[in-house]
Amino acid sequence: MAHVTAVNISEKKGVRKHEVPYIDVKCHHGIVGDAHAGDWHRQISLLADESVDTMREACPIELDAGIFAENINTRGIALKTLPVGTRLRVGETELEVTQIGKQCHNDCEIKKATGKCVMPTEGIFAVVIKEGRIRPGDEIEVLK
Repeated sequence: MAHVTAVNISEKKGVRKHEVPYIDVKCHHGIVGDAHAGDWHRQISLLADESVDTMREACPIELDAGIFAENINTRGIALKTLPVGTRLRVGETELEVTQIGKQCHNDCEIKKATGKCVMPTEGIFAVVIKEGRIRPGDEIEVLK
């Protein structure tokens, strides 16, 4: 079963995200309390734990949830294979995939330590379609 393993926010841009017990998401906004919230196409970022696991093998630094600036960590779903437009039920919410990957900053600590970063190819971004709360343990279902 695909599920959420961690949820993360940052109150300011440019600082590492930290794990929280839950996040509340709103349409046309994203995550309440997150610095990257707003009415745009990258309201929420998701990254599979399986992707982080591959980085852990090559990285000399600790890779905790939120280290890649992701809002939601998952397990059991191949996020990087989902096409733009895919809708996901995440707990009581619904998200729509809007972007696969992003440009990685050259000064990213992980890229400095390992020579690469997973967000450019394996992280995804989404907007909120149905509001609600997301917690670790919530099931993830591909709707379309």
